Amino acid sequence: MSGLSIVVPVLNEEEAIPLFLERMTPILSGLGLPYEMVFVDDGSKDRTCEVIAAAHAADPSVRLVRLSRNFGKEAAMTAGLEATSGAAVIPMDVDLQDPPELIADFVRLWRDEGFDVVCGKRVSRDADTGTKRATAGLFYRVFNRVSSLQIEPNVGDFRLMSRAAVDATLRLRERNRFMKGLFAWVGFRTTTVPYTRPPRAAGETKFNYWKLWNFAIDGLTSFSTVPLRVWTYVGGLVAAIAVTYTLIIMVRTMIFGTDVPGYASLMVVVLLLGAVQLISLGVIGEYLGRLYIETKQRPIYLVQETLGLGAPDPRRETGESRPPVAARAAE
Repeated sequence: MSGLSIVVPVLNEEEAIPLFLERMTPILSGLGLPYEMVFVDDGSKDRTCEVIAAAHAADPSVRLVRLSRNFGKEAAMTAGLEATSGAAVIPMDVDLQDPPELIADFVRLWRDEGFDVVCGKRVSRDADTGTKRATAGLFYRVFNRVSSLQIEPNVGDFRLMSRAAVDATLRLRERNRFMKGLFAWVGFRTTTVPYTRPPRAAGETKFNYWKLWNFAIDGLTSFSTVPLRVWTYVGGLVAAIAVTYTLIIMVRTMIFGTDVPGYASLMVVVLLLGAVQLISLGVIGEYLGRLYIETKQRPIYLVQETLGLGAPDPRRETGESRPPVAARAAE
């Protein structure tokens, strides 16, 4: 297919899908390119699959990849990328916080100016809470400080990627997937398009602060070993303090006689060292757990069924055949 593929991971979004299609369809039709919209159902419990199936019956450009359970948004996005065959692919959210009107600008920069990656950059996040804006800004600063890989602040998954960029991203097969980092790691000629992030069109976000915290940890530990290296310096500092304190006690004992330490100071030292050791073990355990998961070599996701993929469609040009989605997932 020489046209455009839209990848939309969804989880319990039966209310948002009709609004998304109503707004997206005229925009994509006006581009003059063959297109497909690949929805990836990440284990929804509502009528999300039924709504997508009905949309497919009315419009064959709507496709469905249904995963066997909830694998997480990063895995669902990977499934969507692997299911596409367009010359350019745009992952985006169904809640319309990624404005579909920007797609025309994305396509223009890709076709006319030769960019492989065109990212949407949020210049205003008034739709988000103050806490979320503050924590997001802190994450980008910390990530870019501790990692040799730099990611553009306030750039999410909403972007256009050329087929070369998509195929390069799919070569990265780690199970703990931080897609923003993977997109940045593969490189390619990149530009950004600024936009103001609107509120959700329908439904509620599936990310709470606990999930966002774990997502941030995934990002930091996937692309930096600084959290491990820090404890080398912390250990050295604590050792230096301990040696210094030992020398002070020896000198005081030789000059002033026997020094009986107090219970309070002893407990402070024991608790402090215990806390440092437990934190350092936790960081080491985080990395060790990731190694354990990677060595199992389990598939990133499993597909229960697909709808519309590979079916004849007048909007979809015949191109080079690709392996079935489930087969590619198990590579």
